[in-house]
Amino acid sequence: MTSFADLTLTEIRRDLHRHPEAGWKEFRTTALVAEELDALGFDLSLGADAVDVAERLGVPDDDDVAAARERAKREGAPEEYLEYMDDVTGLVAEKRYGDGPTIGVRVDIDALERSEAMDDDHRPAREGFASTHPGEMHACGHDGHTAIGVGIARAFDEEGFDGTLKLFFQPAEEGGRGGKPMSETDHLDDVDALFALHLGLDEETGTIVGGYDRPLSNAKIDVTFEGEPAHAGGAPNEGRNALQAMSTAIQNLYAIPRHADGMTRINVGRVSADNAQNVICEEARMRVEVRGGDADLNDYMMAKADRVVDAAADMHEVEHETSLYGMTTTFENDQSMVDAVMAAAEGVDGVDQICGRSPFGGSEDASFLIRKVQENGGVAAYVGVGASNPAGHHTAYFDIEEESLDIAVDVVTESIRRVAGDLR
Repeated sequence: MTSFADLTLTEIRRDLHRHPEAGWKEFRTTALVAEELDALGFDLSLGADAVDVAERLGVPDDDDVAAARERAKREGAPEEYLEYMDDVTGLVAEKRYGDGPTIGVRVDIDALERSEAMDDDHRPAREGFASTHPGEMHACGHDGHTAIGVGIARAFDEEGFDGTLKLFFQPAEEGGRGGKPMSETDHLDDVDALFALHLGLDEETGTIVGGYDRPLSNAKIDVTFEGEPAHAGGAPNEGRNALQAMSTAIQNLYAIPRHADGMTRINVGRVSADNAQNVICEEARMRVEVRGGDADLNDYMMAKADRVVDAAADMHEVEHETSLYGMTTTFENDQSMVDAVMAAAEGVDGVDQICGRSPFGGSEDASFLIRKVQENGGVAAYVGVGASNPAGHHTAYFDIEEESLDIAVDVVTESIRRVAGDLR
């Protein structure tokens, strides 16, 4: 059985990098973190106790989930935590150190569904900690985020603070699938302040960004077109072509007018139509992504996309179904939290550049947790930690400088102490 107990943060990060788990399949990751935090005296909520199961988005089919759970068991996940999770991943861990406020930290734990580079130009491959799971890779730094969450727990084990610490190890960030179901639980109801964080984002190691603001609202929509098969040579008139409908939709989705009030985006990222060349296509699928600078702009793009899909299906006389695969919203950081991060970073070894607020640009489902805390009267910030990533996020050569892990732990723990003192 594997254990994190005697591993450094770098070793934990590398272990997770070797064993990446895509969204809603993070059984090994969740179980190993749970074991570590259990030993540190945290109260644990795992799986269905950590997320609202009914609110989950983009959940893999039952066979894929069962296979991921069995793989985790083979690869050393502690069985008692696997059994408690059943078929749901995610963890909320809580420990009371004093009478002060409740401070939360959210880190994401999932990997991407993509293959990792395996040549010597890529350090994880060269040094022997590249992914052992074909088609899965930690290409966004969530392995490092998970290690940082463990590091924060360890740091307060040595010397607590006047308050309660809640650590949110959130599944399925990629695709915007896990933040909303975690935010729909009651775990955030008593959180006075929440930190979320991200490594890299093209910042050099030693750089701290006090708060990334205004990520784009986002929605990912799965569309299935259902037609009627027929022989393409002998009786093409008897068919109803789902592939034609999808192709028509794709062309017109990209033609949606962008909005004058702010940023709007659209992309078709995945398509499939598994037919022989001499058969009129009976089924075609695609995944569409829309984004907006705020929720209203995102709704504008969604409404236009729905209209295009409906019209394409009608034009080619096919049926269609749509379902929401994932979603995010937007937020702004609270200035008091940004100030606390910047002040904390000034005293941390290895930090040589401190920035205030910066636009995020992408999308992030920590937005749901942040908004929930703010709606309840609390404060929140989304912190950037430079990690000198040599290649872009979500690429086969993505990596981080591991010195950033200890920097992140030190900045966040000192920020927690400052915020706890300010909220007393």
